[in-house]
Amino acid sequence: MKIRAYRAEDASRLEEIFRRAVHEIGIDFYTDEQVSAWGGPRVTAAHLHRKYADGRATFIAEDRAGAAIAFSDLEADGHVDMLYCHPDYARKGIASALLEAVERTARASGIERLYTEASDAARPVFERAGYTVLSRQDLDIDGVALHNWKMEKRF
Repeated sequence: MKIRAYRAEDASRLEEIFRRAVHEIGIDFYTDEQVSAWGGPRVTAAHLHRKYADGRATFIAEDRAGAAIAFSDLEADGHVDMLYCHPDYARKGIASALLEAVERTARASGIERLYTEASDAARPVFERAGYTVLSRQDLDIDGVALHNWKMEKRF
């Protein structure tokens, strides 16, 4: 596995990774209705490209053939907005490796605090990386109640 920066041609693959992760991993933690709302039409390749073309650091894990298999990002204020891994590569340390890359970049940029809103599926990955839970956050996505966890890591 190699970690590299985002490229515009990654957008469609990242949408696929997002959808598969939500529907195939998220289903172990949330109801069908919650997964449908979370993985619904609001996150598209175009949406992801606009987000990742804004200058934030975006990390792509790729397999030996060069295909994207996971991704994460780091906003200038220390916010880690997304961390998703293709289900075929889940639970192999790839998300943890991405968080290590995020942390290295944050430290090099002088960021002293990382924070995120982690799903039940992602929470253990963030905890293993040294993040602590601040609070549960209740959400409404298209009329469907779901929750995630506000978490942070300070250096």
